[in-house]
Amino acid sequence: MFLSTLLSSFFDRIPYPDADGEKYYLYEELWTEYAENTLSSVFLYAALALALILTGIGIFVKLKRAESFIPFIKTSLTIAVTFAVTVIITMLAIGFAKISEKGYLQEKVLLLELIPPLVFGASVVLGSIACYVASFFSKKTYKITLFSSLSVMAAALLATVVCLAIYYSRAIAGDGYYDSEEYGKLNQVALYLSAAGLTVAAVAAAFALDRKNKFGFDSKCIALAGICVALSFALSYIKIFSMPQGGSVTLASLLPVMLFSYIYGTRKGLFVGLIYGMMQAMQNAYLIHPAQFFLDYPIAFAMAGFAGAFKNLRALDKLPQIKFALGAVAAGSLRFLSHVLSGVFAFGAYAVDAGNQNFWAYSTAYNSYVFIDIILVIAVGALLLSSRNFNRQVNRFTESKANAAPAAQSAPETEQ
Repeated sequence: MFLSTLLSSFFDRIPYPDADGEKYYLYEELWTEYAENTLSSVFLYAALALALILTGIGIFVKLKRAESFIPFIKTSLTIAVTFAVTVIITMLAIGFAKISEKGYLQEKVLLLELIPPLVFGASVVLGSIACYVASFFSKKTYKITLFSSLSVMAAALLATVVCLAIYYSRAIAGDGYYDSEEYGKLNQVALYLSAAGLTVAAVAAAFALDRKNKFGFDSKCIALAGICVALSFALSYIKIFSMPQGGSVTLASLLPVMLFSYIYGTRKGLFVGLIYGMMQAMQNAYLIHPAQFFLDYPIAFAMAGFAGAFKNLRALDKLPQIKFALGAVAAGSLRFLSHVLSGVFAFGAYAVDAGNQNFWAYSTAYNSYVFIDIILVIAVGALLLSSRNFNRQVNRFTESKANAAPAAQSAPETEQ
């Protein structure tokens, strides 16, 4: 039973109406989709090649000229960030072309779904940059910039929720597909309760696990957060395979955000994961309801913060790979739960199309791809944490975090 459910969840073709068994694909192969898939493959091989080349050079430098290894790491990071920015700009451009090609800009109701996440994503990027620059000035400047940036982000988020609520009322409510008795009846109450319950539970758990750390961001922390989010966002475009109705297995895209969480703890990790999840809504998102938006994006990806849940487990101090793996499993499981709840209460129609009336079984099977993603993250993360040099750099961040804690409560000090 579970096997048939799993297979049906990956099904991307349905019968023609009134046709004898003939099937057709749900989505046409338009040129932008072809370009997106092709570029994703190109970037995949380019990323793997870049990783192998930099690793090889790094080993050579370490063996032949150890004193040059730290400068090499900084150069490698610059190359990686440049590559990430190239991927992001290219894939976003293709995404905008797809929106134009399919005529979405001419359908006013769809603008309620498409534009707000883009505006919010822009506010996050620009606000983060502004805060980082302000962190090099006075505490007062940083506070004003931080407050202003968070206010703009909050306003953009509120506008996104309002627009999605209007979109749901105009395009989804009683549409005969997502919201019907014959197909999946979208359950608004369950969606809101699921989103609220997971949010409260995640915040409470993060504070309980990380109660000794201060929730302050100095310039070094902001810089690392920005780099990790950028790398994760770029890697999320490099897909190993995509699911027919949303979701994909990527080249360990959550690894940078999870490593940030491992270094700085669950509270900061939860916040940075939330920001990353908001930005994910800019990338081929399918939004039909405000609570579904939260479950599939901000809440689901905020769970990456729990990658640092076992960082302070003293019994495993000599096994950082195990601590990271345990945290990654916890983070992946919570992300999986968030997607499953969204699938059950918002996308039951997909289960009916696949011939499965059990929404829980279908959603559980469909979203199982999350664990493939997490296995890749754990494999690469464990490899990195097996390196003494990498652990030394992680400890440097941890030590600077502890030393800067008192000052970080209010604002960061200028980096020298």
